[in-house]
Amino acid sequence: MNLQGKVALVTGAGRRVGQAIALALAEHGASLAVHYRTSRAGAEETAARIIEQRGRAQIFSAELESVEQIERMVASVNEAFGRLDVLVNSASVFYRKPLEGLTERDWDLNLNTNLKAPFFLSKFAGAGMRKQGAGKIVNIGDWAAIRPYNNYLPYTVSKAGLIGLTRALAKALAPEVQVNCVALGPVMPPDEYAPEQVERLRLATLTKTMGSPADVARAVLFLCEGTDFATGSTLMLDGGRLLN
Repeated sequence: MNLQGKVALVTGAGRRVGQAIALALAEHGASLAVHYRTSRAGAEETAARIIEQRGRAQIFSAELESVEQIERMVASVNEAFGRLDVLVNSASVFYRKPLEGLTERDWDLNLNTNLKAPFFLSKFAGAGMRKQGAGKIVNIGDWAAIRPYNNYLPYTVSKAGLIGLTRALAKALAPEVQVNCVALGPVMPPDEYAPEQVERLRLATLTKTMGSPADVARAVLFLCEGTDFATGSTLMLDGGRLLN
């Protein structure tokens, strides 16, 4: 898919990896629907940077635990831009909590945001893509879907489900829409990580390097623009961490 003249919706595009993906898609000619939940200032910054480079961008707010708000946002994007060609499900919740302290709210927050929301976003966006005859959906996953992190149980379950969702959606939306997943390893450690913790992450990879948001953006660009033949696949972008 040539991204020139296309429209992309990136969730969680106001910060970190989501922002890098949105900026990269815009650099390749896509108009951007920049989603945020609480990071309005970041979303406005993302949109402003795109507009400064003579691109098109508009911010959209939605609580991803609400199917009603998800459906409304997708409709608003189509109304604002006239079409929707690319969906990147980047928004995610991620926090540490031991099994003994987990509550129903923890479970619901992780599963609703990280798995339920990508499904309904893909359902509503994918319907329009099929009518247009083409579309791309990229889910941002985590290598923890294969090797779970300790004390992140609902998160790792949600990301394992996301890989399964990617495969199921690839079949459901074929042949018009290609659906793929990028499973991240150590790309952007939590802000609270000390330097020695980040160093341990780096040394645990086969490449002995940390990934970057730019690496993720390039992977998403490949799945959107570099090939129309991949669908239902999960790209492990983890520096070989899973194998080590």
